[in-house]
Amino acid sequence: MADKIRILIADDHQLTLDGIRFYLKELGGFDVVTINNCDAAFELIKSNENTTPFQILFTDLSFDNATQQTNLKGGEELIKAIRKNKIDIKIGVITGHTETNRVYNVISNLNPNAYLLKSKCDATEIGFAVQKILHNEYYYTHEIHQKILRRNIVQIQMDEVALQILKELPKHVKIANLEGIITKNGRN
Repeated sequence: MADKIRILIADDHQLTLDGIRFYLKELGGFDVVTINNCDAAFELIKSNENTTPFQILFTDLSFDNATQQTNLKGGEELIKAIRKNKIDIKIGVITGHTETNRVYNVISNLNPNAYLLKSKCDATEIGFAVQKILHNEYYYTHEIHQKILRRNIVQIQMDEVALQILKELPKHVKIANLEGIITKNGRN
């Protein structure tokens, strides 16, 4: 069993856990463990860190089973805890979240090795993602890659004047009140 890649899957939906485990077993060569909450996932990762560490964690972002007593309310908090504790594990996100800003923030701030969508995920894609992760490469499913590219294009198109307007708008009742406040290249 020592030569098998250990993968932990954290998700609050049993069907998702079963499906991903099935895909990975179909590919072979993996020791797959599933868990349905982030606190237990973090404890399992920490407790196995020095003996039989997990090489890869796949986690969802949202966990509907979080309670008042739950410390880590979702996948983002789980990833932050892993990063804060400097645990050596590759992280992949498998989620249904496709909101451009959320995707961008997760990728920019948490730097997961992979970002897959549950709705488009199959054995081939998971296998491809795992191979990329094991070779220290990143893999984002096509739709996520497109969202990041589109967001970067929009960000590039925001010039200095547009950014000034966005910063000043909340301070003024009317757009006309911005006259004289917004400058272009240091000139009014």
